Amino acid sequence: MKKTLLTLLVIAALLLLGWFLFMRESTTDVTGPTDDDQVTSTDDGADDEDEDEEPIRSIGESANGNEIRAYTFGDGDTKLLFVGGIHGGYSWNTSLLAFELIDALEAGSITLSDDVEVTVVPVVNPDGLDAVVGTTGKFAANDVPAGVDTVPGRFNGNGVDLNRNFDCDWQAEGVWQQQSVSGGTGPFSEPEAAAMRTFVETYSPDAAVVFYSSAGGVFASNCHDGVSTETREILNVYANASGYAPYESYDFYEITGDFANWLASRNTPAISVLLTDHTSTEWTKNRAGIEALLAFYADEA
Repeated sequence: MKKTLLTLLVIAALLLLGWFLFMRESTTDVTGPTDDDQVTSTDDGADDEDEDEEPIRSIGESANGNEIRAYTFGDGDTKLLFVGGIHGGYSWNTSLLAFELIDALEAGSITLSDDVEVTVVPVVNPDGLDAVVGTTGKFAANDVPAGVDTVPGRFNGNGVDLNRNFDCDWQAEGVWQQQSVSGGTGPFSEPEAAAMRTFVETYSPDAAVVFYSSAGGVFASNCHDGVSTETREILNVYANASGYAPYESYDFYEITGDFANWLASRNTPAISVLLTDHTSTEWTKNRAGIEALLAFYADEA
């Protein structure tokens, strides 16, 4: 009798041990992958999320508190900067051109080599653009009211011509065509110019293209040291591809505090592309120039 009872107890213990081991193994299976697998899965998801994010960042604010944004594409070692909207609503088509470039880069219709990174600042003067278009974001040509006076849109919220506020031959009173304009109280006195200075010093572009209107040409930058060899090269690359005439100097009237010339003072090759009028982006011409410039720096890299 005792042997029978002992045998039953042993069998019960074995059954209990088997049930425990079975449940432990089942629970481990339910929890999914190992710790190593979990880390790998999380990293992959983060990478995918980063790739899908729109590459926008704020680089400062205007005198009226409007945001100034930069859009970056690619991650190559050669950094190219494209800038529009320094004269806000007066040259609103330069911002529209910059947004067309952003759209083409986002859609992949303009492709970048692995060696090149592009940053576009489409609206340096959002106050001036807002005065004419009524928006500081993306807009269309038909958003500009027909017959509207765009001259007030040339200046920022403090009434300063931002392209007279940079530190190359700065003067408190600058010239625009036949009239005097404010250059601010000193170089970089305006928050927009100060934001661009900080951004350029941080980003350190290898070359820059600045869109203005209107004269219909490509102009080299220079701040007393002559036109650099690389500036002359990209001047001709852009001009030959776009069909704009190239100019090594701007001789229509004296320019003080110019952004592109300030870039030259920092030994950053820079060209100014002046659209032919104040309404067209001349996208076909400028796309050809932009793609030629991208190819030039891809080959250089």
